[in-house]
Amino acid sequence: MPTVLIADDEPAIRRVLREILEFEGYTVLEAVDGDEAFDKGRSGVDLVLLDIKMPKRDGMEVLKALHDIEAGVPVVMISGHGTVETAVEATQLGAVDFLEKPPDMNRLLVTVRGALDRGQLKAENTRLRQVVKDTSTSDLTPIVGDSPAIGRIKQTVERVAPSEARVLITGEAGTGKELVARHLHAQSSRADGPLVEVNCAAIPSELIESELFGHEKGAFTGATKQRIGKFEQADGGTLFLDEIGDMSLDAQAKVLRALQESRITRVGGDRAISVDVRVVAATNRDLLAQVDAKLFREDLYHRLSVILIHVPPLRERRGDIPDIAGYVLGQVMRRNGMSDKRFADAALERLRDYDWRGNVRELRNVVERLLILSDGDEITTADVERFVMPGRGGGAAGLIDRYDMLFEFRDQAEKLFIERKLDENDWNVSATAEKIGIQRSHLYNKLKDLAIERPE
Repeated sequence: MPTVLIADDEPAIRRVLREILEFEGYTVLEAVDGDEAFDKGRSGVDLVLLDIKMPKRDGMEVLKALHDIEAGVPVVMISGHGTVETAVEATQLGAVDFLEKPPDMNRLLVTVRGALDRGQLKAENTRLRQVVKDTSTSDLTPIVGDSPAIGRIKQTVERVAPSEARVLITGEAGTGKELVARHLHAQSSRADGPLVEVNCAAIPSELIESELFGHEKGAFTGATKQRIGKFEQADGGTLFLDEIGDMSLDAQAKVLRALQESRITRVGGDRAISVDVRVVAATNRDLLAQVDAKLFREDLYHRLSVILIHVPPLRERRGDIPDIAGYVLGQVMRRNGMSDKRFADAALERLRDYDWRGNVRELRNVVERLLILSDGDEITTADVERFVMPGRGGGAAGLIDRYDMLFEFRDQAEKLFIERKLDENDWNVSATAEKIGIQRSHLYNKLKDLAIERPE
């Protein structure tokens, strides 16, 4: 159970509050003056009930001291001589509530429960933000390539990143739109804040609002506790809305309002929450065509597209393919602890000939496949023709010479097929299952059995 510190110089008040709280199952500590209250308040308690008038240091001094060291513990002020001015000052210093002596038992318990819930929510929010920050800033993959198109993207990112301008990134599935978003964040003044990513296509329309804005306990069936949404998690950082063209019109309206007002309201809540978020969006759809078809809000489009960055497909920048393949090869070898292997020059030229409908994502999968299946310390043209040949039948056919057992060949051929279809559908499992004619749960089982994972 949570630990509550009662800081009051009146023994009778401490005794009454202790009896009430211990009856409710809380662990109770006591402090008789301001110095003791400060020492115990910063030592890991879950809540402080803090009297205003105490020896050595009064409650307002203790509250300010706890606030200055960012102790993070919720504080409820209690006083027999409270004024509106005192209550306002305490709130400004971080107190979550203000109770008059002697406190009403029901009001006291409601306040304690609410303060503890708020403290737990704040701690969880801090933890989530740190996890997101750690994930988003570690091992940033470079934007690989020397083509004029990639050069323009790098220059645009360098110029735009330090600003607060919203950016819309367009391009086919698998071209690297998410990577561009990560570089925009990493080179911005918000780099020390979180980068929160949301795949709008992967979230059911009935859940997207809760995912973005959070919800209050009891807001709908299954909402058993309060939840922090992506906008709040991204406060002080960047929110990346991937595949925003798949977002419902209702959700679009709420996102537009959040961008206009810099405030959100959790589902089931009635309190507006201010958020400081830079939004970067991406899509593989033609949003202007969707605007004409009344599938995307024109006002939201103009809000998001202050800066437009288009990432071209690999077939329009074939000269980048050898550099990308070489970089991915080294990355996969390090990740798997494999011995060094390199591409023969002719093999890289052969890779340049393909159209790569899945773009960089498909190329990553192919490089990993070549690394694992090829013999020796060099990947040759023959290896490429046996194990790649995207869309030309060679991917599975090239495995025939590799395996003697039917089940081994079947599993590898099935893995190649599923990876290709996932690439074509931007790794949307529901859409892929529908396209290949199996149930979504069956496809999830296949992903697990065949160790298929979405490339980083």
